[in-house]
Amino acid sequence: MKKGMKNSKRNFQATRLETWATPGVPDVVLLDEKGNFHFIELKATSSKAVDLRPHQVAWLCNHRHGSVWVLVKKLKTKKLEQQLFLFDGSDAMDLKLEGLKFTPKLHQIKDFDWSEVFNLISPID
Repeated sequence: MKKGMKNSKRNFQATRLETWATPGVPDVVLLDEKGNFHFIELKATSSKAVDLRPHQVAWLCNHRHGSVWVLVKKLKTKKLEQQLFLFDGSDAMDLKLEGLKFTPKLHQIKDFDWSEVFNLISPID
């Protein structure tokens, strides 16, 4: 994600969260240019399944009215290029049950356009 931020013209500050005190809190909090916070759960998978744990689903669903997201990187295989999926946090339960079959807010293949990702997370007025 840091590499993507450098390639974007947006000015975000990212903080990696490592917390055992509150299970389910997403991996990264972004602070945008306007002072708004955005929480992003990061996942990687080599299949269509997305391994969201129950505490993560609960946190994302409980905070669904805020800016909460799940960013999934599908790893490159012999047949397919790497892919990036962005899901709204309110879709966490469907994402857990359906995996990458569930329709994302954004789907990109190979060379990711990070500006598009960040503009969905934090729209420019």
